[in-house]
Amino acid sequence: MIDIKLLRKDFEYCQAKLQKRKIDDTILKELQTQSLKLKAVRQDMEAVQATQNQLSSQFGNYKREQKDTTKLQIEINDLKAQKLSIEKIVKKAELQFSKMLSNIPNLPDDMVPDGVDENDNIIIEQMGDIPSFDFKPINHWDMGEKTGELDFVRGVKISKSRFVATKEIVAKLERALINYFLDFNTKAGFIEWSVPYIANSQALYGTGQLPKFEDDLFKIDGEQLYLIPTAEVSLTNLYAEEIIDIKNLPILMTANTACFRKEAGSAGLDTRGMIRLHQFSKVETVAITTQEQSAKVFDKMVQNASDILSSLGLAHQKIELCCGDLGFSAARTIDIEVWLPGQHKYTEISSISSTKDFQARRAKIRYKERGKNMLAHTLNGSALAVGRCVVAIMENYQNKDGTFDIPNVLKSYMSGL
Repeated sequence: MIDIKLLRKDFEYCQAKLQKRKIDDTILKELQTQSLKLKAVRQDMEAVQATQNQLSSQFGNYKREQKDTTKLQIEINDLKAQKLSIEKIVKKAELQFSKMLSNIPNLPDDMVPDGVDENDNIIIEQMGDIPSFDFKPINHWDMGEKTGELDFVRGVKISKSRFVATKEIVAKLERALINYFLDFNTKAGFIEWSVPYIANSQALYGTGQLPKFEDDLFKIDGEQLYLIPTAEVSLTNLYAEEIIDIKNLPILMTANTACFRKEAGSAGLDTRGMIRLHQFSKVETVAITTQEQSAKVFDKMVQNASDILSSLGLAHQKIELCCGDLGFSAARTIDIEVWLPGQHKYTEISSISSTKDFQARRAKIRYKERGKNMLAHTLNGSALAVGRCVVAIMENYQNKDGTFDIPNVLKSYMSGL
């Protein structure tokens, strides 16, 4: 959630930032109107309370002096009734304002480039060599069909479209990658967690999935519970409504979970293969930092994800997302895209975002600095998306017969499987 005080203090600044994120001026003007309305009714309530306190003090003096308090009591009772009436107005205004504000995205960081959509994103670095083949490389789904190790037909039979069942080498590769990613992350200083795959509505509100993206979530019928779309939800909310000792920051965490997404609005996108599934495994990294540590930890998380790909021998590139392509909670995002020879293109495999204090304000994650409670900064990033990494290894290490080799760093992880 954006800073209400900043919104009131410098509306033009917030307006200019949010315009870069394609937020309509009509919505922004209404937000300003509701903010000023809420401020006015709160001031009315405070004025009534101040008068009531003054009269109550006077009432006590009258009692001690044995003066007639009849008229004063009537005035106090009238003020109490006024206060109750104004409180109802304040609650209604707070609810309306909070509802509007919860659908407003984060302000982009000053270093985020202007732009409308993904076409305006900027390639900032390319790493690794694109492999060459003495045959025409094919897509992973064609490879899986040749070997029988990717079974989309049975995946659909069990569930519906955008589900897959894997077996043998591919299934073992998934398990090996999860262990490899977790080991890599813990060596980089991230503490491994095992977290719930189901989160309540408050947790999803805290990280920004609710209320705006409810249509993309799998909800448990009759409960205010949802299957998580990413371990970011569970990891970040471990510290919701807590005040953290500054000596314990930064907190670096990693976890593997299944992730569940309806992919609402993605009709026609990546309909074949394992790129865009309703259920997939992902190893996530999350950080909670002081405001001063935030930028340094962001760079560390980007480099860590890139280092994993380099260790696997996979060519990839870092992309700075423009304002128009940022996720709802993000103030800044760098995507990492891996090269897929079968599709002859780069595809996102990791997205590392700083939300600054946007999520911390919603989830009430704070730390104490010099006796004052400060909002923490939260960061999150894939390290890495397991299914997409399976795809990258299959396509980059493929052989002419449809089989594929295993990167050297994974062989010890595969040997016992």
